[in-house]
Amino acid sequence: MDFELKRELKELLAGERGYYRYPMGTRTPFALVYPNSYFVGMSNLGLHIIYELLNMRDDVACERVFLPERKEIKRYENTRTPLMSIENQTPLYEFSVIGFVLSFEMDYFNVLQMLELGKVKVKAADRGERDPLVIAGGPCATFNPEPLAGVIDAFIIGEGEVVMPALMDAWNEAKRQGMSRADMLRFIANVPGVYVPALYEHRYDDKGRLAAIEPLDGAPAKVTRQWVQDLDAHPAHTVVITDNTEFNFYLIETARGCGRHCRFCMAGYCFRRPRNRSLGVITREVKEALQYNKRIGLMGAAISDYPEINDLCKEILGEGLSMSVASFRADSVTQDLVDSLAQSGLKTLTMAPEAGSRRMRAVINKGIEEEHLFNAMEMGIDAGIRNFRLYIMIGLPFEQEEDIEAIIDLANRLKDYMEEKGAKGTLTLSVNPFIPKPFTPFQWKPMADRKYVEQAFKHMMQSLRKRKNIIVNVESPKEAYVQGVLARGDRRVADALLLAHELGGSKAFKRALKECGLSMDEYLYRERDEAELFPWEQLDMGFTREYLYEELEKADAQKPTIPCFDGCHRCGVCG
Repeated sequence: MDFELKRELKELLAGERGYYRYPMGTRTPFALVYPNSYFVGMSNLGLHIIYELLNMRDDVACERVFLPERKEIKRYENTRTPLMSIENQTPLYEFSVIGFVLSFEMDYFNVLQMLELGKVKVKAADRGERDPLVIAGGPCATFNPEPLAGVIDAFIIGEGEVVMPALMDAWNEAKRQGMSRADMLRFIANVPGVYVPALYEHRYDDKGRLAAIEPLDGAPAKVTRQWVQDLDAHPAHTVVITDNTEFNFYLIETARGCGRHCRFCMAGYCFRRPRNRSLGVITREVKEALQYNKRIGLMGAAISDYPEINDLCKEILGEGLSMSVASFRADSVTQDLVDSLAQSGLKTLTMAPEAGSRRMRAVINKGIEEEHLFNAMEMGIDAGIRNFRLYIMIGLPFEQEEDIEAIIDLANRLKDYMEEKGAKGTLTLSVNPFIPKPFTPFQWKPMADRKYVEQAFKHMMQSLRKRKNIIVNVESPKEAYVQGVLARGDRRVADALLLAHELGGSKAFKRALKECGLSMDEYLYRERDEAELFPWEQLDMGFTREYLYEELEKADAQKPTIPCFDGCHRCGVCG
């Protein structure tokens, strides 16, 4: 045991306010695990929500566990010290339930590493009666749990505020009845929104493609996504206060879900319907934040879509606080919002057209036109903001070479406009390879060939580098294509993940796929037939695949889909 590691965790806890800490043995120990660093994880609002939700019960002691920094991992390994929690420095293997928060596919490799560091059996099939129940939730778990099916015992499908109380009640009942581990898994599988992969058999045809998903005895035919109907009943804000975070804000969620129907956006489909918190609830949370004197970070799919955003801005600034936003849309942003951000010290205004040409924005149903970008830029300049950022994707379905040229042209014209208005700052393009995600209309489409994407990146950088104060930042294509496999993969990918872990981690993933008899190209570059069965189709998001396929056909025809509205029943989510 490395007692210095224990001391460092105690020091980390001493720098926090708002944490829960219960005496050992008085409640069911639950480890809430974020498979990345403390610095990153403590900026995840979902972690704060579930942490408070569980600790407000009278039967659960929830403690947080994070991936140690690289040098600390070596110390854990060299001293054989098990990975420990922040609150009581409890070894991971001593918890009854271990719950992972899955926000990013590349963190899957960290999940396996953390289980091993915590002395917990990595393979779900190897765990016995005395081993912890290992569960996972978050966006990645909801969209496609299959690549971790061999590791995780049960997945939370949907929003945790609805599922977790019922799951913990069921787990307690199973323990009270003295159920075996196998019986307990069958029992919790009947909690709405809980998916136990071991209770479903996946069969493949002679081409190695998924042919059927069959529930075993005691498993529901479908697992239906659960979601919060009334957000006001579940206020969502920062719970544990620390300065040691990626975004040193007091986070408050204004809304959840999005009804804009952007065809590339997994969150837009899987977090429907769009729901707003009342202004009264949010302003009460703002007042509670006063004691911490932190900048307010407003969270939501598009903060500018919040119907009372101007009043909210006035409330925050009127309390003497500053603010930031997770995102806004150029077609709904207001001058009051931009002015409030500028008064709060914002130096760079970010817009997300996603594509450079009007044709491609019609394909993805973005709803942003050039006039919206120029208007938002003018608002920013009028407010004193001098730097701007654009989010762009390369390799979208139906993309052509002229669409790449349109990105370059748009960047030049926006920079011209900045200079014309006297803004001598920087225009930054953040460019990412597009990954077709589950439960979107583009789930049938392949990823663009990696060479095409790399050539497009190179052409953009060469075309714009001569222009002063334009910066092009690109995501690593290598990592993006690994993400593509993990986002779209079936449960056979879990075997490759496990092998890659044994071989050293993410860098060995391509080799592990090959040794498992799997082809990266099969997952990435093959267009799916309309009737093909997807690995995630045992999950029900509330809409049909026919609805998604109609949206794909509309994308090909560049036809728009209007946003959600009251009384709408097009997709089926609203009943």
